Amino acid sequence: MSLDHRLTPEHEELRRTVEAFAHDVVAPKIGDLYERHEFPYEIVAEMGRMGLFGLPFPEEYGGMGGDYLALGIALEELARVDSSVAITLEAGVSLGAMPLYLFGSEEQKREWLPRMCSGEILGAFGLTEPGAGSDAGGTRTTAVKDGDEWVINGSKCFITNSGTDITGLVTVTAVTSRKADGRPEISSIIVPSGTPGFTVAAPYSKVGWNSSDTRELSFDNVRVPLANLVGAEGRGYAQFLRILDEGRIAISALATGLAQGCVDESVKYAKERHAFGKAIGDNQAIQFKLADMEMRAHMARIGWRDAASRLVAGEPFKKEAAIAKLYSSTVAVDNAREATQIHGGYGFMNEYPVARMWRDSKILEIGEGTSEVQRMLIARELGFTA
Repeated sequence: MSLDHRLTPEHEELRRTVEAFAHDVVAPKIGDLYERHEFPYEIVAEMGRMGLFGLPFPEEYGGMGGDYLALGIALEELARVDSSVAITLEAGVSLGAMPLYLFGSEEQKREWLPRMCSGEILGAFGLTEPGAGSDAGGTRTTAVKDGDEWVINGSKCFITNSGTDITGLVTVTAVTSRKADGRPEISSIIVPSGTPGFTVAAPYSKVGWNSSDTRELSFDNVRVPLANLVGAEGRGYAQFLRILDEGRIAISALATGLAQGCVDESVKYAKERHAFGKAIGDNQAIQFKLADMEMRAHMARIGWRDAASRLVAGEPFKKEAAIAKLYSSTVAVDNAREATQIHGGYGFMNEYPVARMWRDSKILEIGEGTSEVQRMLIARELGFTA
């Protein structure tokens, strides 16, 4: 495949559009919302009108007819300004809508995707549990057939977009049977918001992503139709592995955006801030920090675009996605730390975007597969099985 990851005119137009939106609409509002831990409903509604939630989906389902590269471009530009807004889009598309698009029935797609693509509703992906994070195979939530319904019991934690006023559904992974050796067979099931017995807890108090909705979910004899099964019964584990592979590309694009945002803010600050009679950017020590930050962001961008290009081309991309996610999340943390250092005491003040970026960066080494899991996946692709 080509190693030229420069953007097509169409992708570049999208990038410029989202860049302008991030600076003109998101930047002026998000700081206050973030400090108040408020979900950015107006911003999300505007993103819906722009078609961002429908970027990688066909027009027949209300999408924009784009691809995963387009989604990554939008995520990177948003995250250059704010990660809460970016993760709301990422989770709404790659975790909320994508499972239905890839594995859902035609009826499910036509019922849910148009409203999700327009941003009218958000979807969530109920995978993680208190005792089953990286070990997703340790799922304890169960779904038992009773007549023409599933009866779901269990709990989920750290679920993004699960409790907003516009959340329409959560796709839940649950054990629906067991193999002869006792291993669980996991399925994915749609649970619409408001279903009796489905309880959404209050938002978590988090270190970062304070304008993103993250909740714990519980299911107490929740009944939904058998028709809410997504894909084949017992295929939920394979489904969410595919969803997470794709999601790692999206998170990598987001992490790259945060890393680049740290460069943007630090370059601006280094030119404006004066000490000892000159701009601090005139000092080679600061210049070298900025050069290293720019290098890291540039290489992270190449990584996620390479993985996305392989996905779009229908080529294997698991290893490249893991590499991109591992590298870009590390880069995001490194750049956020250096940006805070360049800003000095002001970097510790929440009025400066780099303080928000510093708080938001760490979760990127954890969510959608920890850095340790990414190394494990890369090693497996190299032929190691332990």
